[in-house]
Amino acid sequence: MTETDINLILGLREQSSKAQRQTLERYGNDVFAQVARMLPAVEDAEEVYQDVFVKVFKNINMYDAEKSSLKTWISRIAYNESISFLRHKSMPVIYYEDREGEAEKLSEKEVEATFGQPNPETVQLIRAALKHLPPDERAIITLFYYEELSLKEIAYVTESIPTTVASKLSRTRKKLCKIIKMLQS
Repeated sequence: MTETDINLILGLREQSSKAQRQTLERYGNDVFAQVARMLPAVEDAEEVYQDVFVKVFKNINMYDAEKSSLKTWISRIAYNESISFLRHKSMPVIYYEDREGEAEKLSEKEVEATFGQPNPETVQLIRAALKHLPPDERAIITLFYYEELSLKEIAYVTESIPTTVASKLSRTRKKLCKIIKMLQS
């Protein structure tokens, strides 16, 4: 951990408004993006975003640098707040369900070919397809591809284990691939 990080954490623990501002500047965009990918409406994402940082500032004494980086700890709070919001919102949402197990039959080679090299069209398709995934699957894709967290970090955020995250990531990628193919046709 750098001296800057240590000073930031100390400032947060002292409830310094400067440290809080620095935290928002450093992590705010990533947190908002993470939350916005999990929630259906921008207004909801804004509400949860605020809740995340209220919790971060209120619970900074619970942060343990030996368990995770500050960024990962904040991502965990954002994940939990988003999931909690969705549970309490009780909105009827229909997600893609792979009843016949068609997505599982896709090979990793086929999945890689579908995602291909990142280009604007592929990115748009992935964004559209993400909306058809349940929040927990959307979160894993977001944390892995957009936030670029490791499997170990994602396991910490989702309160799981790395092997479970790897398995779920593989299944979700295949499911996402199937959705993309459906959107292309």
